[in-house]
Amino acid sequence: MKQQRHAAIRDLLVKTSVTNQDELRRKLAGRGYHVTQATLSRDIHELRLSKGPQGYALPGGNDVDEDILPGIQDVLESFGLEVRQAINLLVIITRTSGAQPVAAGIDYEDWPEVVGTIAGDDTVLIICPDDKQAKLLKERIEGYLG
Repeated sequence: MKQQRHAAIRDLLVKTSVTNQDELRRKLAGRGYHVTQATLSRDIHELRLSKGPQGYALPGGNDVDEDILPGIQDVLESFGLEVRQAINLLVIITRTSGAQPVAAGIDYEDWPEVVGTIAGDDTVLIICPDDKQAKLLKERIEGYLG
């Protein structure tokens, strides 16, 4: 969903002028993407949009490098060791100093099963809405851990 939304934002910026977040939010809603201000701010940051007198612009004209940040699979393969479930909570055990990049990667994925994350040094707490969604997310993460 996030990749499609990012593509829609890029398409909007190529075809029209967008002067503020509220205008961008309305134009996205017109394309079927209903987002909160927080999600839109995160999208603007991730797409590295700049804001000038004409409104928002893509970096380097209209070229966007999709592979600027590693994907969640790469992050989990690099840092993740194990995932455990406790009712609606998941705990990911990581290598030392690996919790922050893992939590950030999960946050950026914008998965509907994730209410929020908290990261320590080698442990990430993931809060899910219920145990059923936690189980689904645990299985997905285990697939990334190898």
